[in-house]
Amino acid sequence: MVLPLEKRSEHPLAKAVTRYWTAIEVSEPQQFENLKGKGVTGIVDGKNVTIASLNHVQTLNIDVAPIQNGLDAAAKLAATPVVVVVDNSAVAVIAIADDLKPEAASAVASLKHQGIHTVMLTGDNRHVADVIGKQLGIDEVVSEVLPDEKSAHIESLRAKFGHVAMVGDGINDAPALALADVGIAMGSGSDVAIESAPMTLLNSNPATVAYAIALSKATVKNIKQNLFGAFIYNSLGIPIAAGILYPIFGFLLSPVFAGAAMALSSITVVSNANRLRNFKYKG
Repeated sequence: MVLPLEKRSEHPLAKAVTRYWTAIEVSEPQQFENLKGKGVTGIVDGKNVTIASLNHVQTLNIDVAPIQNGLDAAAKLAATPVVVVVDNSAVAVIAIADDLKPEAASAVASLKHQGIHTVMLTGDNRHVADVIGKQLGIDEVVSEVLPDEKSAHIESLRAKFGHVAMVGDGINDAPALALADVGIAMGSGSDVAIESAPMTLLNSNPATVAYAIALSKATVKNIKQNLFGAFIYNSLGIPIAAGILYPIFGFLLSPVFAGAAMALSSITVVSNANRLRNFKYKG
């Protein structure tokens, strides 16, 4: 009863369930509805089945006492509990936990080293989110956020900090990625997330986020250096080429030297920009 509905869902938790039971053949549900940020519901084999978060199940006034042991076990594992309800009765709990990438903690540390305030914006329950946040060293954890609420949280963070960068990979992250000052989609993310974000990383390594931000800062610094050099160069070169020194020193700039100076200016700018090819981030 679980797999027919989960196979129709695009949510990452649903994909985790279907990968776990990938070898089992299932039939199509007679009815299916996606509950945004809450779960899925439908009719399977003539029974009303709902697979949803604990919070949503409790709002339906469904008694979860029969599965309390499973909920307690999920809490001890810091896993997200997904409740299976059949005909208004809670019958099972699916505990799903994230495998943290080995580079995740170092990526967060690198961001903080750059002076960036880190926030985890997640739909997971508070207990699970707090545990993961502590493991990664994240500054602020905002949990139990519905997909429609992520954009509002981005606005709130912008009002508090001035500028916000959003990193995401799911369909539900798309509005927030588009709204943030800088939206960064992971390369393994959904097509909607990639289309919504101005920046897309080529892999799913979280350490790449810190590298991308550091490289962006180095690029802006390089551009300012080139603009400053061009300003100083032209501020001195144009008056000399116009003959400002002739009345005093009788000096005129030969067109040959002027052409060579312009070429040298271009070579200087290009050479300085090419230094970015050897950029190495030490986070």
